[in-house]
Amino acid sequence: MSQPLPQRYGAIAQAGHWLTLLLVIGAFALGWIMSDMKMSPTRLKLFSYHKWIGVTIFGIAVLRLLWRQWAKAPPLPPAMPAWERIGAHLSHWGLYALLLAIPLSGWLMSSAKGFQTVYLGHFPIPDLIGRDRELGKLLEDVHELLTTILLFVVGLHAAAALKHHFFNRDDVLTRMLPRWRKTGDAS
Repeated sequence: MSQPLPQRYGAIAQAGHWLTLLLVIGAFALGWIMSDMKMSPTRLKLFSYHKWIGVTIFGIAVLRLLWRQWAKAPPLPPAMPAWERIGAHLSHWGLYALLLAIPLSGWLMSSAKGFQTVYLGHFPIPDLIGRDRELGKLLEDVHELLTTILLFVVGLHAAAALKHHFFNRDDVLTRMLPRWRKTGDAS
């Protein structure tokens, strides 16, 4: 007998979602700041932090995909039109694809530019490809393009959640938020 689908995301899915968002914001902020800096020890340190965050995002995305196979997502509201259901599924899978592709493009770019990633300053991650300056520049452009697409899709994702909360008045947003107990709530 199959288990009924949950009505809310569980604590692990919620933690993965919000942690990923914080890490993406951090990676983007570091990328933005360091892109305009002159080469210096500070810039190199920021690059390391940016790469560490990217590796972490990649790892969390893999874990979230594995978790999603075990802990199914709650169903979408029954009144949601088919086009919105399709859009929701496409945007979710697009977000996962980007959360994997952006760190991978950064890893490839670092490899091509001859800068090995040493996770947290202690764990060397092998280069995926040999040094190639032209390929490194192309991969930098790909990395930036994918990041721009991610920002657009995240904005669309957030706007859709807010639309559901304020206009549709359904639980699409609140099922990804922690359940806060009210004073005197025994449940």
